[in-house]
Amino acid sequence: MNAREWNVKDSACPAKKDYDKMESLKMKAGIWLMANDNEKKMAGEEAAKYVKDGMTVGLGTGSTVRYTIEKLADRMRSEGLTFQGVPTSNATLELAKSLGISLVTFDNIDSIDITIDGADEVDANVNGIKGGGGALLLEKVVASASERNIWVADASKKVECLGKFPLPVEVIPFACPLLVREFSKKNMNPEIRKNNGEPFVTDSGNWIIDLSLGRIENPEAMEIQLNLMPGVVENGLFINRTEISLIADGVSVHTCKRHV
Repeated sequence: MNAREWNVKDSACPAKKDYDKMESLKMKAGIWLMANDNEKKMAGEEAAKYVKDGMTVGLGTGSTVRYTIEKLADRMRSEGLTFQGVPTSNATLELAKSLGISLVTFDNIDSIDITIDGADEVDANVNGIKGGGGALLLEKVVASASERNIWVADASKKVECLGKFPLPVEVIPFACPLLVREFSKKNMNPEIRKNNGEPFVTDSGNWIIDLSLGRIENPEAMEIQLNLMPGVVENGLFINRTEISLIADGVSVHTCKRHV
């Protein structure tokens, strides 16, 4: 007797329930991604309002701040807005150039009026973790040279305590094995970031070790301690650097201010 060839969409098929569950999950995931992208767009475009004519603007890196950069380019065309940008990554540099945004470097300027960037986690006092895209070093350099820093994020990035998102630590490749062992001794769960099976290389030619910490009880102390370790170039903790965060929940954009 020949085995029956089932169509998984057939109501009598034994795998029908699994198929329906998979399709339901795919639909929910698609809806979530659309909503998430809408939140990013809301927050990113809201931040563009903070840029005034003649400013020098730090241009962050990531999917949310991309909407800010595109909105600024739109304002250039529609309002005649003039400003010059300082990119925080090669990806942002290429995006800005493609949109006709004038760019400068620290060879030409001493400070930046405002920097708009994204974040991977943001707490209630506008401290956060950055570096999921690998641009933390240049992002921190630009942030430190800015009179004002603003973060843009979707609602999923808001947390009560930093640490659920793996903390990126940018290191020189030579020191990476030593640092991995040292982090392991401290139960910091290090993992060398990979790209196609090879160590991820930052725009500055360094590697990244991601630390899965769960909770960071004293992020201010950890930021300092990590940077004292030989071979560490910078880490993704941004503490007491950002004035406000703009977080969108799909309905509106909420402004969260740092408590001085």
